[in-house]
Amino acid sequence: MEDYVIDIEAENKEIRKRYRALLRACKPTLQRGDKQEIRKAFDLALEMHKDMRRKSGEPYIYHPIAVAQIAAEEIGLGTTSIVCALLHDVVEDTSITLQEIETQFGKKVARIIDGLTKISGIFDPNSSMQAENFRKMLLTLADDVRVILIKLADRLHNMRTMEFMARHKQLKIASETSYLYAPLAHRLGLYAIKSELEDLSMKYTDPDTYKFIAKKLNEKKTEREKFIEDFIKPVEEILEEQDIKADVFGRPKSIHSIWNKMRKKSIPFEEVYDLFAIRVIIDTPAEREKTECWKVYSIITDLYRPNPDRLRDWVSSPKGNGYESLHTTVMGPRGQWVEVQIRTKRMNEIAEKGFAAHWKYKESNSDSGLDQWIQKVRSLLSNSEQSALDFVDDFKMNLFSDEIFIFTPKGTLVQLPNGATALDFAFEIHTDIGATCIGAKVNHKLVPLSHPLQNGDQVEIITSSKQVPKEDWLNFVVTAKAKSKIRSSLKEEKRRVAEDGKEILERKLKSLKITYNTDNINKIANYFKYPSSQELFYNVAKGVIDVKNLREYVASEKTPEQHHNQFSSHVSGLVEKINKKDLDTILIGDDLQKVDYTLAPCCNPIPGDDIFGFLTVNDGIKIHRTSCPNASKLMANYGYRILKAQWASSQVDAAFLTGLRIVGIDDVGLINKITHIISQEFKVNIRSLSISSNEGIFEGNIMVFVNNTGQLDNLMKSLKDISGITGVTRYEAEN
Repeated sequence: MEDYVIDIEAENKEIRKRYRALLRACKPTLQRGDKQEIRKAFDLALEMHKDMRRKSGEPYIYHPIAVAQIAAEEIGLGTTSIVCALLHDVVEDTSITLQEIETQFGKKVARIIDGLTKISGIFDPNSSMQAENFRKMLLTLADDVRVILIKLADRLHNMRTMEFMARHKQLKIASETSYLYAPLAHRLGLYAIKSELEDLSMKYTDPDTYKFIAKKLNEKKTEREKFIEDFIKPVEEILEEQDIKADVFGRPKSIHSIWNKMRKKSIPFEEVYDLFAIRVIIDTPAEREKTECWKVYSIITDLYRPNPDRLRDWVSSPKGNGYESLHTTVMGPRGQWVEVQIRTKRMNEIAEKGFAAHWKYKESNSDSGLDQWIQKVRSLLSNSEQSALDFVDDFKMNLFSDEIFIFTPKGTLVQLPNGATALDFAFEIHTDIGATCIGAKVNHKLVPLSHPLQNGDQVEIITSSKQVPKEDWLNFVVTAKAKSKIRSSLKEEKRRVAEDGKEILERKLKSLKITYNTDNINKIANYFKYPSSQELFYNVAKGVIDVKNLREYVASEKTPEQHHNQFSSHVSGLVEKINKKDLDTILIGDDLQKVDYTLAPCCNPIPGDDIFGFLTVNDGIKIHRTSCPNASKLMANYGYRILKAQWASSQVDAAFLTGLRIVGIDDVGLINKITHIISQEFKVNIRSLSISSNEGIFEGNIMVFVNNTGQLDNLMKSLKDISGITGVTRYEAEN
């Protein structure tokens, strides 16, 4: 950056150009006086950010303009949101206060900007700053959804311009994006933004796979376009004959969704057939929408044979986020499956612009799924006892899941996330019904509480006044509402038991001649490794700790070594080290660096993998792959416990455990060929081998010790060359 020459004149010209482009994007929603309001916000942002630059060296003002542009163009938001987008960083990064914003732009703008401003101040180091920020943002969502929409626009622009950031920051932001922000965009119906956020996250967390798929997609582009053209032509001709106004086009699937398919089905890129979807957008008045959609469906299925299991009707029952569309999968002209999406212009706008478009069409559908969803968010947030991290995890679970539709005995429709159980349904109806639920009848048949519900089930709940929530209920409920209500009931019960435990402990300490005071209680809790005094009282009441244990404590107090909570000091010491700018990267396998680390079994990293360190509570530092299934959750929730790590160059002869999944056509001597290549040709040790054969299909899971990714790639290539083997993939965990 030293040789970055600043041309002020050229920059000012560029700023004016970008501002004019923003105004053009706002044009459809501008009312009288709006232009002046946007100008006022732009001038203030320009003035406050005038001496600031982005990591790329560009003037900082480019960022708020770009965020406002995304909000206007890609989400379709109006003037208030544009003003807030332009000012979204001024309170956080400059000397201006919220009070001044309120004076100049009014209460509404000030409240939205407050929701967009990160929480500052002192936090419990074991809590997560990101989780708290996310929770604060959602609190404002309950009042004003624009906070989230602008936050998504801000995140999208940051992701698009992240190449100048340090690698560890890229990883943290990308993980947080895929863990929280992409699902949120999905939930709000912003599919285009959701796909782009997922793709951009993958570009940083798993760059090799991302580049590989992008390259493959590019190679097949011409062939794909020709196929789409051949598929569409007869459809367009019949639509024209029948006087149906519609646009028909092919849309490529996102890199992330292609990768998901490859991973789930354990297939190579060449075998992913639906690399694109055909979309039919019908131009028709609201009252004819359903009829026209089904008419187009029958035209397409007359031309191409449909797959009966792949019809999705979200026109009759829209998704919870307002999404409406008819999806079918048909056999194309060259013998491959093609997904076709049929929707009207209005439905398409809701699918593309989500929430913003939903409000535009809201008159026709006042009690929509989105409003119900915001109600759910409100009730979730009202449970303030929950820690921010629990909240984020529960929220995440309920955010991304597809819905199933369940009916009450009277035929009322209840929407639940996929995988919900009879107990979730009971809590969804009413908290008291959930708390006293002892069983359920699904389609008139008696089932246990943990019974997973299917789409279209009719459920009747059986209750008993003697029933109380149990700890094991948490293992099978999936909705955030059920989890939070069970947790708060259990806490209440625990608190009552702990009160009794407190009295018992007081008596026991008296008999041992120990003064009952806060200091001693904390020492005892630390000695028995309980996180709080309440936990100690509870275990005393339950009989886990008795006089014998307390005598051991008294004896240990007399020894010079004092027991204290080592982890807090251990973590804070290490966190302090992490935060120091001069901390070197952990070198894995470097004997000179005495760092207590282990390799995480959930992803079995091996030299050559992109890795990071994570500071655990009990097991020192764990090393994970950046593409580990748990990585995004760890980085999103515990960014302050992430350490940079890389393999030491001296790491040559050590062997590392990794898993291979082999799929093929069963044949005599196949296992012999596989083990010969692994043991004889590559001289690699096998740790475990499990083989299953079913109706001529062979599947094997093999855990092997390899030196690095290079050796692993060569081994996989040789195994793939065996006749009859159709796929060899590396899998994450041993189980």
